[in-house]
Amino acid sequence: MRRPHRRLALFALLPLLLFATLAQAGVQLVVRGVDEPLQQAVTTAVELSQYAHREVSAAQIRRLVAQAPAQAKAALEPYGYYAADVTAQLQAAGQDWKVTLDVRAGEPVKVATVDVQLDATALALPAIRRARNAIERMRGKQLDDASYDSARDALSAALTASGFLDAKLVTHRVEVNAAQRSAAIRLAWQVGQRYRYGAVHFEGSQFNPGFLDRYVPFKPGDWFDQGQLLQLQQALNGADYFAVVNVLPQIDEKADGRVDIKVELEPAKRTIYTGGPFIGTDTGFGARAGMERRWVNRRGHKWKNELVVAQRLKTLSTLYSIPMPGDDQRSFNFGANYRDANTDTSQSRTLELVGNETRLWHGWTRTLGMHALSGTFTVGKRGDEPDSTPGIEHGSSTLLFAEASLSRKQADNFNFVHDGWSLSFAARSTAGGLLSSASFSQLTADAKWIHAFGAKRRNRLILRGSAGKTWTDDFAALPPQLRFFAGGDRSVRGYGYQSIGPENSYGRVLGGVNLLVASAEVEHYFTRNWGIATFIDAGNAFDAVDYRPKLGTGLGVRWRSPVGMIRVDLGTPIHDSQRHGVVLHLVIGPDL
Repeated sequence: MRRPHRRLALFALLPLLLFATLAQAGVQLVVRGVDEPLQQAVTTAVELSQYAHREVSAAQIRRLVAQAPAQAKAALEPYGYYAADVTAQLQAAGQDWKVTLDVRAGEPVKVATVDVQLDATALALPAIRRARNAIERMRGKQLDDASYDSARDALSAALTASGFLDAKLVTHRVEVNAAQRSAAIRLAWQVGQRYRYGAVHFEGSQFNPGFLDRYVPFKPGDWFDQGQLLQLQQALNGADYFAVVNVLPQIDEKADGRVDIKVELEPAKRTIYTGGPFIGTDTGFGARAGMERRWVNRRGHKWKNELVVAQRLKTLSTLYSIPMPGDDQRSFNFGANYRDANTDTSQSRTLELVGNETRLWHGWTRTLGMHALSGTFTVGKRGDEPDSTPGIEHGSSTLLFAEASLSRKQADNFNFVHDGWSLSFAARSTAGGLLSSASFSQLTADAKWIHAFGAKRRNRLILRGSAGKTWTDDFAALPPQLRFFAGGDRSVRGYGYQSIGPENSYGRVLGGVNLLVASAEVEHYFTRNWGIATFIDAGNAFDAVDYRPKLGTGLGVRWRSPVGMIRVDLGTPIHDSQRHGVVLHLVIGPDL
């Protein structure tokens, strides 16, 4: 008689086993009727999305499905949809549940009126006026909470950045009339007084008192401006004296309408050593070693030394810099440079002494100085030819000349430029034949422009150009570095470094008094770090008006490596009966 009882017990357990199976079910959520970002907003907002990989019972799923439409409607309101209609369907899908939300967003709410109240003193400032106008431009557009919050916070930030440190947002309302699909924005600030700068206190500096004042772009009593504080921090970081720079306005201690600025500093390593191998098609394989004294004394003097030993270039240079007080970053620099260069067309050994002054000038870096250059050189020599080979010219010279230069560059990101440019101009001249083997005057100009375009800005157009002009009474007395040649990595690719220019009667390239080079290049990046390039270069060095540009074209690979941009190009001459084949070009360094 016990066997029937066992059967009844088994049937009694079946519902419990079924319930245990359902309790382990998950939820598959499908949102239809809207695209991103609304689809993602609904998915994130409904509580059902939390049960994709969690146990849920039959009772729980019914409760969650009943709540989902209201949760979905609330998720759409920040995007301006206040009349959405949402229906939910529940289906069993094996051991899981499938919930489908059909969403009809409806007509969005638009901003009908915008009322922004600010003091006239604040509105007189362009930065605040622009931030106010950005809010007012929301009129007539679809209401969007994120855009509203961003524009409102931007105006608050502009007030603070301009010195209204006590500004308070006293009215911030968005009134929505769902029935009329309209909204009214009402904002009002109590700006308070506008503060000025007090004193600047440097803490942790290793320099004499007052030395760091040269980096401060404002004076006590000027209007407070957060942009200038950022400028101060960037200037101190760029000075390369400090490992830590914190610029801290003492807002909590402001008094009498002024705010003191505390600058916390920690000195960087005083002496740095650099070195390592390198390769460039213009120089060949080589090694570089350097020693820099970031500050020599408490007056901030700097001293930098570098040795380069490569297959076609050997240099030893030293430079001593003396910073001077002032906000123009003025400094006096004295240096010497020994250079032993061997190109496809010339060899030279020269010693150059330099003394100059550099400073910021109307947004440019200006350099004024004197150069004393002396050495011997050979022009027109190819490889290891004997010096007595016909057509090779030998010379020696001593030149004393003045130099003035202007340079400027701008970019959105100097590590990898999407939009940027650089310009540099230089003028050199002797004072007649005073202490010089020959008199000469020379002008040079270089320009480069970079612009990213296309989907996700994966393409870059790069244009560059160089021009030069020399006047001299004895061209043969000018060393190779004061003559113009074309060809090479940064000139006309497809030709060797400084391998093209005016020739003598023996067909030897001697360099010219004029230079004109231009280049156009397009890069495409398949990934963040890898891309390809195609280019066409044109130019030559020439005498008088006999300009016959050489053309080079080719393909290249680009790699944004950990040590910087690496460019590998294969160039070939175009329509040149004397030059054939492919030339490898390798350049490592920044875009500008």
